[in-house]
Amino acid sequence: MPSDNAAAVSAFVEGAPPGELADVVADIKKLTVNEPKLLESITPAFKKYNEEQLTTVKLPGSSKNVLISPYNRLGDGRYYDVETQKSFAFDHQTQKASDVQPYALDSEYLDLISSLLKTMSTHSTEHYPSATYTVCPTPSSPNTLALLLVSNKYSPSNFCNGRYRSAYFFTPSSSSSLTGNINVDVHYYEDGNVRLSTSKKISEDLNLGEGKGTAAIAAEVLRIIARVERGYQKELERGFTRLSEGEFKGLRRQLPVTRQKVEWEKVSGYRLGQDIGGGRSR
Repeated sequence: MPSDNAAAVSAFVEGAPPGELADVVADIKKLTVNEPKLLESITPAFKKYNEEQLTTVKLPGSSKNVLISPYNRLGDGRYYDVETQKSFAFDHQTQKASDVQPYALDSEYLDLISSLLKTMSTHSTEHYPSATYTVCPTPSSPNTLALLLVSNKYSPSNFCNGRYRSAYFFTPSSSSSLTGNINVDVHYYEDGNVRLSTSKKISEDLNLGEGKGTAAIAAEVLRIIARVERGYQKELERGFTRLSEGEFKGLRRQLPVTRQKVEWEKVSGYRLGQDIGGGRSR
């Protein structure tokens, strides 16, 4: 039974909506008061959630967000940020950073990474109200660069939280393509519980050419990313329109002939024929 509970709780953690992990953990604690060490046993679930969701965190003494991912992981619970040249410990359950130390990335693509960070800064400012991004070599293949971006919008007072995240990969020395994926996750929970979770795989031709400098390569990569993201946004908008005019419209209850909404809290007092149907009482 304990293993079953751990599996169930891990699923709750890994499926937490954007910005709501603390709420999920609080509910789990209420439901598992007889197993106070249960949360400690599911550390891998917290780690998986934070790395997959590109969780953002502010370093102590800094106002700048950095992100958590499998690609900037150092091991032993530590991660690094290229732009700030810092490494830090990260508590996956509390989502807090600590023990910040200087860190210098060792890569043959440092100049290109710097150019990519500049173009990503411009891209994120133009297209996202709030975004955190990084560029780093992938641990499994240091010749491949990962471009990561996450944008969160939390509005619990309006019962709505959302997250956009993208990850792109290419190999500067030999790549003829840009691959990756885009993920959008939105949770709306006023008088209900509706969640949109969608993703799109990316594979685009990449023409780096001969003799291009790092600034030109970065500009070409971000040009393709901007085009892909604009296209996906339009695709989602078309999907929303189809849902609104099709499936959702079919689910909605039509107004009565009076063209007025039914006050459901008073429904027991309605005279069906006169008040809802518009007819005369007898």
